[in-house]
Amino acid sequence: MRSLAKYLKRYRRESILAPLFKLLEAMFDLLVPIVVARMIDSGVIAGQKSTVFLCFGALVLMAAVGLLCSVTAQYFAAKASVGTAGALRQALFDHIQRLSFSQLDNLGSDTLITRISGDVNQVQTGLNMGLRLLLRSPFIVFGAMIMAFTISVKCALVFAVTIPILFAVTFGIMMVSIPLFGKAQAGLDRVTALTRENLTGVRVIHAFCREEQSVAEFEEKNSGLTKLNLLVGRISALMNPLTYVLINAGTVALIRYAGVQVNLGALEQGQVVALYNYMLQIIVELIKLAALIITLNKSLACARRAASLLAIEPDMTYPEKDEGSSSASAPAVEFENVSFTYQGAGAPSLTDITFSAKRGETIGVIGGTGSGKSSLISLIPRFYDATSGHVRLNGQDVKSLSRETLTRRVGVVQQKSVLFQGSIRDSLKWGDETASDGDLWAALETAQASEVVEKKDGRLDFKLEQSGRNLSGGQKQRLSIARTLVKKPEILILDDSSSALDFATDAALRRAIHKLEGSVTTFLVSQRIACVRSADQILVMDNGALVGRGTHDQLMQSCDVYRGIYYSQFPEERPADYEEGSV
Repeated sequence: MRSLAKYLKRYRRESILAPLFKLLEAMFDLLVPIVVARMIDSGVIAGQKSTVFLCFGALVLMAAVGLLCSVTAQYFAAKASVGTAGALRQALFDHIQRLSFSQLDNLGSDTLITRISGDVNQVQTGLNMGLRLLLRSPFIVFGAMIMAFTISVKCALVFAVTIPILFAVTFGIMMVSIPLFGKAQAGLDRVTALTRENLTGVRVIHAFCREEQSVAEFEEKNSGLTKLNLLVGRISALMNPLTYVLINAGTVALIRYAGVQVNLGALEQGQVVALYNYMLQIIVELIKLAALIITLNKSLACARRAASLLAIEPDMTYPEKDEGSSSASAPAVEFENVSFTYQGAGAPSLTDITFSAKRGETIGVIGGTGSGKSSLISLIPRFYDATSGHVRLNGQDVKSLSRETLTRRVGVVQQKSVLFQGSIRDSLKWGDETASDGDLWAALETAQASEVVEKKDGRLDFKLEQSGRNLSGGQKQRLSIARTLVKKPEILILDDSSSALDFATDAALRRAIHKLEGSVTTFLVSQRIACVRSADQILVMDNGALVGRGTHDQLMQSCDVYRGIYYSQFPEERPADYEEGSV
């Protein structure tokens, strides 16, 4: 929790002024019963109209000043809570950007979205109410008791007994409910994850007629969350009836004892009314306090979740400057006895991988589903760190390179095309903010996307919707490739990024990439033989191991796995004596 206090320190002045003005308002509220008692005893009963009007004017004046103090307090509380929540949300977003792919995989996007949105909003609400009421309500409660002692010590003993019991009940319920609110927020994460999965895959659900099963699964998760929230709600709901019972019992005792004192002449009627008003003030403030505690419980649980996310240290660090120097004679990419295991995985995804790629070479990476192709190329831009072994670029270990150097040298087009809302020009300039329109059109031409853009209204100024949903799959892939080409990387990685393209467009794309200026080392990851057949060397992956390496002709002679893939895609060339089970 202390880690979140620094965001509130920026609004230290507002955090002091908000409760201060609320306390000023509370002081005027505590004076009201005294003025009313004087109005009754010295004005109404004594028949002094001037006293009645004077007291009435004082009440109106105190109400006006109290209102002004309340509005001012609300302004400062809102400024502090909104500003703190904004700073916390920004800090969470910045922190998430620094986490490694492994940490993001473990946390899950649904949990991150819940913490950066719902949890922060709950913290903002709790902070706003806390600044306004956390001090005001106890101040009124204890202030009313003190004012009651100034009227009658004997009657005020009722306050002295009732108030500690009320606080014991209140804090007892709070201590029980706080952990449950944390569990409820975790349950919300699970429901959010299931909702996102179903909404993202709604077409698949319809295609397989799984609507009823999906609804049943959601109902099960949602019912669990509902039951947990009901349990927390029932416990929290005990607050009001218990406080009402105790307060009303105290009120009955107060009126009974005060009535006796009036009959004995020890108290005036107006003083009894004042004592009763103080008891009513305590009732109102405890109701507010009960609601505040429920809100603060939720806020504290959400604040802990936000703090726990900020407490996660990035497990992948980069040097500020490159360590060592590159070698012109070294391979562009070199793997030396590299093995890799995902966090929490039971078995390694890559085992003892060794190969090198020269500058300007085209490297094909092929293998079956789950063979480790994407894991292999993810180690080059250092999306993940190898568990053992070394990955080098131009003779330098990737761990010795700064983030800026890696980003500049390596360009990756991943399997899933992701485009952001905005114009095509804005999207392409992610590769290089200083790129001219000529550079953009050159990249589009290479990516076989120039015709797509030319047919759009506004061409480069055409507005892409969220995730590029106003484009087809093939169009998104080509624009994603063009965006990477704009940065003119030394190493270009296409991770099955042409799967939505037809064979003719795919072939034209590969020819255009081969003609790029400079010594661009290209990695083509694919399950199609046609995509990698003409590569300078082909890496054949199988179950995380490099089982073949060479040209197409060499692999057809030496690698059973490669031959099996080839004949499965070109069955017409399969020899009569070829046995399918020999792969």
